[in-house]
Amino acid sequence: MLRKRVVVCLDVDGGRVVKGVRFVALRDMGDPVALARRYEEEGADEIVFLDISASVEGRRTLFETVRRTAEQLFIPLTVGGGITSVDDVSDVLRAGADKVSLNTAAVRNPELLTEAARRFGAQCIVASIDALREATGDERFGVYTHGGRTPTGIDAVEWAERCAALGAGEIMITSIDADGGRNGYDIPLTRAIVDAAPVPVIASGGAGNAEHMRAVLVNARADAALAAGIFHEGVVSVHEVKRQLAHAGVPVRSGSPDRTAA
Repeated sequence: MLRKRVVVCLDVDGGRVVKGVRFVALRDMGDPVALARRYEEEGADEIVFLDISASVEGRRTLFETVRRTAEQLFIPLTVGGGITSVDDVSDVLRAGADKVSLNTAAVRNPELLTEAARRFGAQCIVASIDALREATGDERFGVYTHGGRTPTGIDAVEWAERCAALGAGEIMITSIDADGGRNGYDIPLTRAIVDAAPVPVIASGGAGNAEHMRAVLVNARADAALAAGIFHEGVVSVHEVKRQLAHAGVPVRSGSPDRTAA
């Protein structure tokens, strides 16, 4: 059985890690370089670095901050925010990222997913989807862009399936409804994405404890569970989450990378 991954997200605004609720009321959490190193030492499987204001401000990613963060890591680093072209993807990868997350730019130009996957390989391309439950009374979810601010009218499940067909090697689905609430991931949303997209799925939004992660990994069959606030604020450590997951029978990688082997 493939091991499930625990992923830590660094939402970066102005060079600092921040965290809010439903993408607003942001609070300063610290320096991304220091936090990335700490989470790797705690046993995180991957780090996701999202420049959350880049698309809104119409600027490129903070490449120098990405470079300094990447220099500290021996685990995969995914970078997103302000990436609008194949050249931007190339620049982010050259700055040290292992994977690139595309959200707003992919909605605006879906062929970017195909072009980037052809040039760099599908394993480098993550389609990031911010989804909000529609006020229709059924289980339908709309895609939002620009940091969850702009509705697109696109169905999230259909978009996930299309992203995979276009070349994305992974889907990162964030529930705007659950984000920052710490009441658990949106299981129906995540399961629908998993069922629709034939690529690995990272679940994001709503983690409050290890049990929430177990539920989304087992019940929704996500390949990875992403969290931020509970780690930044010391509610629980990555090491403790993975210990509890292993105790519950969820296959996870133990320990941190052997830096002496580099």
